[in-house]
Amino acid sequence: MAKYEFSVNVRPQYLVEHSDPDEEKYVFAYTVTIRNTGEHTAQLISRHWIITDGNNAVEEVRGDGVVGEQPVLKPGEAFEYTSGCPLPTPVGSMRGSYQCLADDGTAFEAPIPEFVLSTPRTLH
Repeated sequence: MAKYEFSVNVRPQYLVEHSDPDEEKYVFAYTVTIRNTGEHTAQLISRHWIITDGNNAVEEVRGDGVVGEQPVLKPGEAFEYTSGCPLPTPVGSMRGSYQCLADDGTAFEAPIPEFVLSTPRTLH
């Protein structure tokens, strides 16, 4: 077990009711589960997202915490939240990292593995 580690799992979903393909607006929700798989209690301080649409246009988003919170997780604890992302294309991807601070003052980064945002039947 690593001393400082958060594992991240993401489940994306296309929101057809909020999307308008005729206006090049595709809206996706994603549910993130962050679990402290390390040995120390730690706090999620900030986030960095890299969002790429189907035209390879890249947008970077940085901010404090997630959904207005900066959760503190003891070893084995998890935090789950849902957020959203609009894209101008029916397919894209997201990846990034969370910047975290352990209870002993050690800063570390938790990678967010790349995941695909895709409307149904876009990918084969």
